[in-house]
Amino acid sequence: MVRLLAILVSLPIVAHAGTCPPYAGDETRRQDLMRAVKEADDAGTARHLTNQLWEIWADAPDAHAQDLLDEGIDRRVAFDLDNALAAFDALIDYCPEYAEGYNQRAFVLFIRQDFTTALDALDRALDLSPEHLGALTGRAMAYMALGRDAEALLDLEKALALNPWLKERDLLPVLRGRLGAEDI
Repeated sequence: MVRLLAILVSLPIVAHAGTCPPYAGDETRRQDLMRAVKEADDAGTARHLTNQLWEIWADAPDAHAQDLLDEGIDRRVAFDLDNALAAFDALIDYCPEYAEGYNQRAFVLFIRQDFTTALDALDRALDLSPEHLGALTGRAMAYMALGRDAEALLDLEKALALNPWLKERDLLPVLRGRLGAEDI
């Protein structure tokens, strides 16, 4: 009980008096990076550009949102999935228009193999950020886990149209094979 109390006290998931400001990620830089990653000559260059995109997606709207995001990621990395979900739920409650909160929540749900609920979070992330590569590939993998290969293939193709160097590209022949569409 003392350990649980210590964990709960350490979480920055307390009521926050303010309101989440609109997400103001660097849209010009994001568009430039998306264009550059699509045109990258090799996987190393694409990975470097994609890492810069992750920096944009993981730049929360304000300090409180950033604390919640960072706490959730730290908890997820430590496989403290209950508290990771609590942090991401608090982030979503505070900043419902911030796509990364939903994407990270879906990641935890995927680890838990709660693929259907993960899809709900990924749908919301993609509503807010249609070119979010992590959400697109995450949704493709959730669809695969549920045996919804045609939908998985569509999302994977969308993601690869944005970044042809994604490591998930190796799943393309698997999906095509499952669907009997190796030549697509």
